[in-house]
Parts: sequence; structure tokens; C-alpha cells
Amino acid sequence: MLNYLGFKNTVNIRQKTTQLKTPPVPFEEITIPYLRKREYRSSLGQLNEIERNSNYTSFLTSYSSDGLKINGLLTKPTVDMPKGGFPAIVFVHGYIPPTQYQTLEKYKDYVDYLAKSGFIVFKIDLRGHGSSEGIPGGGYFGADYVIDTLNAYAALESSSFVNKKEIGLWGHSMAGNVVLRSMAVKPTIPAVNIWAGAVYTYVDLSEYGINDQSYRPAQTTIAGITRNRRQEIFAKVGTPSATNIFWRLVAPASFLNDIQGAIQINHAIDDTTVDIRYSDNLNLLLNNTSVPHEFYKYPTGGHNISGSSFDLAIQRTVIFFNKYLIKRF
Repeated sequence: MLNYLGFKNTVNIRQKTTQLKTPPVPFEEITIPYLRKREYRSSLGQLNEIERNSNYTSFLTSYSSDGLKINGLLTKPTVDMPKGGFPAIVFVHGYIPPTQYQTLEKYKDYVDYLAKSGFIVFKIDLRGHGSSEGIPGGGYFGADYVIDTLNAYAALESSSFVNKKEIGLWGHSMAGNVVLRSMAVKPTIPAVNIWAGAVYTYVDLSEYGINDQSYRPAQTTIAGITRNRRQEIFAKVGTPSATNIFWRLVAPASFLNDIQGAIQINHAIDDTTVDIRYSDNLNLLLNNTSVPHEFYKYPTGGHNISGSSFDLAIQRTVIFFNKYLIKRF
């Protein structure tokens, strides 16, 4: 039977996750307890208008994360600003080969629907993607993308036109892990929406894998030597397992009991890239917590939940954010 860590018969569900101690081992910086000790502070750069329609205006802008300039597309509703500011969503993209990523070409339909539904949408270009500064570090074996997400959140919090109490996260595929880890770091985030997400216990990655032919492992080059970060971490701290405390401190599933917001999961059964069992197992873990959550399966739509499934999934996403982000229902 799965417990709250996603492992079998190892820890009682009533154990306080916050009692887990960060071990004195390499790569401590990617663990949730370490990330909780960091400060996230940023602000939006200049808004450069690129499009205007009857529902919203789009801008190219940027913010700072780890001293890097991270770019993004921000949409702002054309209606009068509500008292306290607009509700907002930090929109985090899934894995796309960084050299192929372009700000204005990806997720256009997703952003359009959320934007015309009255939300500020901040679709960020994670470091190393598009013209964002930095090296793409990979979604699962580093903390860079979580840091970029939480600094984007902080940039919206500091904006004069965003309601700082009404900021949520949306993530697709790889970003399912990124946004859930971000929520584990900042448990007060009111609402997180995941589409076709992957990797919540880290044991699940070894069980189900990810079938993305475009994927290339994140590598760094130091002194002319190319290094695979995942292999380096495995060599020093071991592979994810039910008894490896390091991976329990990295896995967002270890910290579900700390979460104060709500989670919605959307996944197509015919997804051949990310196995739907990732979402099945996350939902089972959430069932053993007090976290408000919703799980929707779609018979078709593939990894992007496209076609008629997209229409239903995006409608449910808006309803979810209305309910838990701005408490409209």
C-alpha cells in the first residue's frame, strides 16, 4: 500500500513531514527544506506591448532570478482592475528542447483561454530557454526551474496590478514536478493546476519512465569536461528508493501534508509520453491528505490534451482557479 511519501510500508501517514532533516550530503540545494530557507524576491521589468484584443493585452517582459534575466509573456485583462488587483497565474512550460523554444509559439491556445477568462497569465521562459539568460538545468535533478517559478511568483506579488493573495501556478509535463515542488516550498500557494505531469515520488520515474524522443539530459561543462548531472547525483547519493532519505527530501510527495492550497490534475489516458499512472499515484497520495484536489482523466488528447479533451480540460481549469484562487464559486 502506498503511503504519503509514495513508498510502500515505510512511514506512517501521520508522521510530520516537517520533521524530516536535511542530511549533510552533496546536492542539498535541490531539497525542499533547503529551498524553503531561500529568499524569493523579484519584480517585473518593462512591459512591451505586442498585441491587443477585446479581452486582454499581451506584453513581453522579464524578471530577475538568481541574478539572471528571465523573459516571459504577460497578458493583462482589458477590463477595469478589481479592488486589490487581478488574479494571476504563473504559467510554466513543459520540456521543449531549449534551443527550439520560442516565447510566442508555444501554448498559445492555453494562454488565450486563461487570459480571456480574466486572469493575468505570466508564461515564463525558464532559464536557458528562448532568450532567457542562464543554462537550462533540467526539471527533475536540479532546483533552477523551481527557483525561476518562485521568483516569477514574487515578481507578480510585487506588481501594482496583481492581487498577491490570488496567484496560482499552472504546469504541463515536466512542469508538473516543478509546480508541485514549488508548492511544497511555498505551501501557502492557493491553487496549482497540473496537465500531464510527471515525477512526484522520484521512485515513480524509475517505474514509468518518460517517453520523449526530443529529450536530452541536462549537462554542464566544467574545465572542458561534460558532466551528466543525474549520473553525478546518483553516484554520490544513490538512486531514488523507499529508504533513501535524500530523495524523500527532494520529492514533492513527501510534503503533501504541509500544503494549504488546492490541486487539480488533468491527464489523457492515451498519453504516450508521460504515463497516466504518475497522476493516478499522485491522486492516491492526495486522497490520504486534507488537501482539496480534483483528478480528471480524458479518453483522448495525448500528451497535450488536445482536441475535444482540451476544451473540457481548459474549462475545468478555469472553474478550478475561480473556485480556489479567487473563490468565486
